[in-house]
Amino acid sequence: MQTKGITEFLIDHAGKDPVSFHMPGHKGSDIYKRYGHDRFLENFIDCDITEIPGADNLFQTEGIIKATAEKYRELYDVRKSYLLINGTSGGLIASVLATVPAGKRLVMARNCHKSVFNALTLGGIEPVYAYPSMIEEYGISGPVTCEEIERCLRENPDAEAVLLPSPNYYGICSDIAAIAETVHAHGKVLIVDQAHGAHLKFMAGEPKAAEECGADIVVNSTHKTLASFTQSAVLNLNSDRVEQYVLEDKLQAIQSTSPSYLLMASLDINADILMEHGDELMDSWDENIRDFYDKAAEIPGLKLMDVPGHMDKTKINLDMSSCGIDGNELEELLMDEEIYAELVTGNILMCMTGIGNTADDYERLLKVLKALAERKESDLCAGGEKRADSGGAALWNKRRALHEIPKKKKQVPLDAGEGMICASSIIPYPPGIPFLCPGEEIGREEIEYIKLLRGRGEKVIGVDENMCVVVGDTV
Repeated sequence: MQTKGITEFLIDHAGKDPVSFHMPGHKGSDIYKRYGHDRFLENFIDCDITEIPGADNLFQTEGIIKATAEKYRELYDVRKSYLLINGTSGGLIASVLATVPAGKRLVMARNCHKSVFNALTLGGIEPVYAYPSMIEEYGISGPVTCEEIERCLRENPDAEAVLLPSPNYYGICSDIAAIAETVHAHGKVLIVDQAHGAHLKFMAGEPKAAEECGADIVVNSTHKTLASFTQSAVLNLNSDRVEQYVLEDKLQAIQSTSPSYLLMASLDINADILMEHGDELMDSWDENIRDFYDKAAEIPGLKLMDVPGHMDKTKINLDMSSCGIDGNELEELLMDEEIYAELVTGNILMCMTGIGNTADDYERLLKVLKALAERKESDLCAGGEKRADSGGAALWNKRRALHEIPKKKKQVPLDAGEGMICASSIIPYPPGIPFLCPGEEIGREEIEYIKLLRGRGEKVIGVDENMCVVVGDTV
């Protein structure tokens, strides 16, 4: 039987009338049509051009691209904004290379995205890991504390910069204002991976955006929660602690020399939507979220994860384990109703809401959750509370000795890697956070967990189809 091609799959999926609680944040064409951008959609393929006269140049902006970047500078109220067409990943890599010289150290959260680890490799940079706190009930990473950053800087005064994600994948935010004060007191630069919080600047209340809390560089995946296309993002330079020309040089080195005008056009449209209709959209989004949480609280057997004082509530973390339904099962049950979530971790199913979600989307989700709860006495829930594997977050946060990254590498079967030094990152995806990093020892418990993930059919980058990994010598 022939496998579907990409185009056929996408068109078939769109025809199902799906509800998207996953990225991207636009959730489809409706938000573009609602605010008068039909002409762009109708002429989409004809807008795919290159740097013809008048089209400006991403790496020397003087015209239309500069004008769009200026919109973001104004929206986020920062020193300068840069359009990204290699996603937040490209912006993070460029930020690290611009602030940490080769051979120097970067203080970074252990739950950083894989792109930050790639930056270490490209720059010959040594990591100093700041470990996030744990949300014990769910076995996931919580906020990175100011005290942990202070410890890392005190023990490593030669580190050049600090980088952490906030919000993390589950919407848990760190105290960026306090961390910024600590980082700057040590004379260092703070980079915030705000990939999952591009909307925070425009929503009332807490948590505040990193741009408002003193971060020097903030990278936003506008495609994740706002209305631009996948792979588009914005980097905001927010202080004079970073040499602008060095940052621009690194951006030019990392980004494609054939930037997509379709991606940049979507960034332009996103900026216009925010400038002209942002208050209306954010108020509606906030109202829908509050209404959802109020109604969900009345559903027996449903729990919504909360970390008081740290949560971006636009990430809805569902837990129906008291009904005997773990995260994977809940995901399957929702997909049966054409509702698609973003991430499963143990008992949690994370629904990523976005600027394009409508009240009807939340109502459809509530309807299915209520129906599942009403089946508590059925075979589905007869087993009572179910404690699923938590996603191995304790292993992610395990404090391992760092060895020199192997120069000589070889590929071996996973089981044979016990006691050897990891030479290529092993990354379950999602969430795209390295489980084992180059320079860390591969232990038996790590091997067993990787086998568990692969046995479920989950993707683990760095483990090939023959269950082999890249290693160096034994410890």
